[in-house]
Amino acid sequence: MNNDHDFGEKVRPTEGPLHVLVLYGTRPEAIKMAPVIAALRRRPDRFRVTVCNTGQHREMVDDVQELFGLAADFDLASMSPGQGLNQLGARILFGLDRVLADVTPQWVLVQGDTTSAMAAALAAFHRRIPVGHVEAGLRTFDLQRPFPEEANRRIIDTLAELLFVPTDAAQRQLLAEGVASTRVHLTGNTVVDALQAIAARIPAEPAVEEVLVTIHRRENFGAPLRGIFRALRRLAESFPAVYWIYLVHPNPAVGRPAVKLLAGLDNLLLTAPLGYLEFVRRLRRCRFVLTDSGGIQEEAPTFAKPVLVLRDRTERPEGIDAGVAKLVGTSEEAIYREARVLLVDAEARRRMSLPVSPYGDGHAAERIASALTGECYPPLEPV
Repeated sequence: MNNDHDFGEKVRPTEGPLHVLVLYGTRPEAIKMAPVIAALRRRPDRFRVTVCNTGQHREMVDDVQELFGLAADFDLASMSPGQGLNQLGARILFGLDRVLADVTPQWVLVQGDTTSAMAAALAAFHRRIPVGHVEAGLRTFDLQRPFPEEANRRIIDTLAELLFVPTDAAQRQLLAEGVASTRVHLTGNTVVDALQAIAARIPAEPAVEEVLVTIHRRENFGAPLRGIFRALRRLAESFPAVYWIYLVHPNPAVGRPAVKLLAGLDNLLLTAPLGYLEFVRRLRRCRFVLTDSGGIQEEAPTFAKPVLVLRDRTERPEGIDAGVAKLVGTSEEAIYREARVLLVDAEARRRMSLPVSPYGDGHAAERIASALTGECYPPLEPV
């Protein structure tokens, strides 16, 4: 089956630079789109760039914008306290529609699998503006895990004219789904571009006895989250010489049980998410990572840090296949057992600390820019 699009009266190229609207709304999106914006702006003869921030994450995006020198031309201010996904999506659709009518870009670039990205892709599609999807082709094959991200990325991949995939596995997945090969471009993940740029600003430090922890997935709310926290408390009590740094997501569904179950331990720090520069510094010097985050599964291997994935399924199997990550689920016993191995068995930790990133080589943004203009670009060699 060939899933080529027919956009009908699609926006046609005009003389002069290609006008590209780049959109983000969450911290991971802003991090991963910063290299793309930079790559496009390095070529003013080929590209004119408009940046739109949906406002899905406010303070967390502001930090990233300052770090990467980004300034949004449009801010949709779409987030309000207590709103649901449908309200958020509707506000983005309505707000972005006015922006698209005003600036009439020739392409809209979205990243990942957020509600911001899905609503933006739909808004552009409704106006027959072609969409480029950065980080396309990821799948868990379970619409509930992660929710709503699995549905969002499938929707975006259906609507997008160009699909920029981070890995060979993602490329194979889209081709297996019947997507035309001319729409799929293997670029690598732009998070590696971003990490390399930020790491270059930070002096090297020796590794310390720290473990980074992040947990925020909706499917882990409730009983799974409590199992994770019980394991984390046992680990902190069993290994008092190790400093456990838990970056608590601002969602109260995470923060309230974290305080209730983890407070009072001298070697376990509950802190708000770090600024990205400080996060990268901590990631480079920690021993390993406990996380349900998709982004950190990509980031940690860049610095040869083992990852224990606190989920039952992941759309990023490349790290597991490469031996630098392990899927451990959310049960207290499994988490405690696997983390303990990495703390007491130096050889086991060494085997997962490989200087191999299956997610890119730091040139993904340049490949995306070239693909937009139909130029050839150096291939990404699969790991």
